[in-house]
Amino acid sequence: MAGPVRSQVLSVVLDAPLDTAFDYLWVASSETEQSPQPGQLVLAPFGRRQTIGLVIAVKGSSEVEPGKLRELLQVRGQMPALSGDWIALCRFAAEYYQRPLGEVALPSLPKGLRTESTVALDRALKKVVQAQPQPGAESGVQRPKLNTEQQTAVDAILRAEGYQAHLLFGVTGSGKTEVYLHVTERVLQRERDAGRQAQVLIMVPEINLTPQLEASVRARFPTLQVVSLHSQLAEGERLRHWLAAHIGSADIVLGTRLAVLSSMPHLKMIIIDEEHDPSYKQQEGLRYSARDLAVWRAHQQQIPMVLGSATPSAESWLHVSTGRYQRLTLTQRAAKNAQLPKVRVIDTEINKATDGFSPPLLAALKSRLERGEQSLLFLNRRGYAPVMHCDACGWISNCRRCTAFMVLHKPERRLRCHHCSLELRIPSACPTCGNVDLQPLGRGTQRVEEYLQQAFPEARVMRIDADSTRRKGSAQAAFDAVHRGDVDILLGTQMVAKGHDFQRLTLVGVLNPDTALFSQDYRAGERLFAQLMQVAGRAGRAAVNHDGASQSEVLIQTRYPQHPLYQALLAHDYKGFADTMLAERRSANLPPYSFQALLRAEAKTLQLALDFLAQARTLMPHPGVSINDPVPMTITRVAGIERAQLLLESTSRAQLQAFLRPWMQALRSLKARVNWMLEVDPIDI
Repeated sequence: MAGPVRSQVLSVVLDAPLDTAFDYLWVASSETEQSPQPGQLVLAPFGRRQTIGLVIAVKGSSEVEPGKLRELLQVRGQMPALSGDWIALCRFAAEYYQRPLGEVALPSLPKGLRTESTVALDRALKKVVQAQPQPGAESGVQRPKLNTEQQTAVDAILRAEGYQAHLLFGVTGSGKTEVYLHVTERVLQRERDAGRQAQVLIMVPEINLTPQLEASVRARFPTLQVVSLHSQLAEGERLRHWLAAHIGSADIVLGTRLAVLSSMPHLKMIIIDEEHDPSYKQQEGLRYSARDLAVWRAHQQQIPMVLGSATPSAESWLHVSTGRYQRLTLTQRAAKNAQLPKVRVIDTEINKATDGFSPPLLAALKSRLERGEQSLLFLNRRGYAPVMHCDACGWISNCRRCTAFMVLHKPERRLRCHHCSLELRIPSACPTCGNVDLQPLGRGTQRVEEYLQQAFPEARVMRIDADSTRRKGSAQAAFDAVHRGDVDILLGTQMVAKGHDFQRLTLVGVLNPDTALFSQDYRAGERLFAQLMQVAGRAGRAAVNHDGASQSEVLIQTRYPQHPLYQALLAHDYKGFADTMLAERRSANLPPYSFQALLRAEAKTLQLALDFLAQARTLMPHPGVSINDPVPMTITRVAGIERAQLLLESTSRAQLQAFLRPWMQALRSLKARVNWMLEVDPIDI
């Protein structure tokens, strides 16, 4: 005789803009079916559709009337439930960044877990189980000997018990990666010797940095399972890698910012390389800082974390001074006899530039070509020219959908807006006066590449930017060519500025850095200094021969050679620059000495957006929180949509958070013809 039908009420969150959980009824389909538990994925009816949800609690009863309580369609029991720690991480992110839990947890999962069909999940699970390696000793692997500073850093990290954040402050080329590999090996071995599983998460800011790091990690740990997680993986591959981390078979997970929300039940250490990089801040959807979430996750798990940088962020530098982070310093380059490059500024008021190049920079390029050495030219502006213009009437190539210029892309014979992606053919004559002599104004990487090919016809010139590396794998192929020595002059944007270990490169030229010196963004100087220090660090990374091989150098073309930022660069003095920057921030009460949130509104007209923000400003009292006047955004119109913003500031993070929670509820109750979003800790204002 069959027993009573088993059933439970489950609290489920969905990927929906509703800050609530929904009750569903689970009914056992057989006597042997196991009851669901928190952390399992389910297929649930929602309105007229079916969607994937996450169980966050098992309840004894529901306030929903029994007849109206909808029944779950399926429980995904094939894979282990997501852990309570993982749900807690998502809950913290949801509360801090003011988003519903479901909008944080569900989008962080691979698409293969969020479809109605389980075919992709079943297939991926089978492959992951079959691919599990058997851990063994890495006895046959050659390990470079650490220098004294590296060994001191490794020892300090390994001595830490429980949570401790370490800022590995090392000059470019000082061997931070080798420190990462040593502590990873020791942590994994220590846990394995104790009979425990262990995983390490290593994060980098950009996708194009993952292949080089992955090659180093796989070479060091050939018997361990290493997986990567980033947005350019095919969906099936991303699902397999995520599942390998989730079930614990992946020992080391490498990834970009999305990896911080991956499920790693045996996580024992987190490493964040280039921790200062703004790419760790998500700029769409949930606008989270992966670095900050990683710090919270390490604290939650009571595990050590390492944040590495030659140019630490203002926030991390302040945490060192207050004792929250332990600073570990690497002052020397790791390669034997390798020296930091000599930095020189070229005053373009004295050394007039022709086609963007001063005579000293051209001479330096020529001497490197004669010696068979590589050069790198850094210009953080892609395209051929920022704008086209007409000398006769003053017409310029504005985007008709944005308050921005359309950039000339000469090889494609297109004008392209980098904000809304509108493309137009290059006009044969001025649309206003009919003048056929339209001219490019300014220089982008395409125009500089054209000049280099004319000035140095014998040189092998390669341009690496977002336009030249659109096809999958093209960026890695380009960097491989540089490493092989198939390139004489490398020209690029910020893609080439960090993380790459170019052994033959002895000259770095910076073409047009001055625009950032006078930006309205108070972070512009910090970013420029970091960019220039990082790109300068690409030179002189190989060991110097004792027979007097050429000194590597960095040449920066500027009209303001006496600017304090450039003077700090000349001395490789990040500490002096950072201390001055923090003093200025303190006097102006700017982050990291204050905390901010930014409410953005988008509407068909600018007045609609401003009116909504003005109404939001007066919704409720805000003791301890300053709310500025609503203003148009710097680029006010994008793709025909008008944009405005409202800045909130407080000297107390707790007071700001306490205000935001009820304020967001009040905002959701407003009926307005605008789209709006809140960003906590914005980095672009």
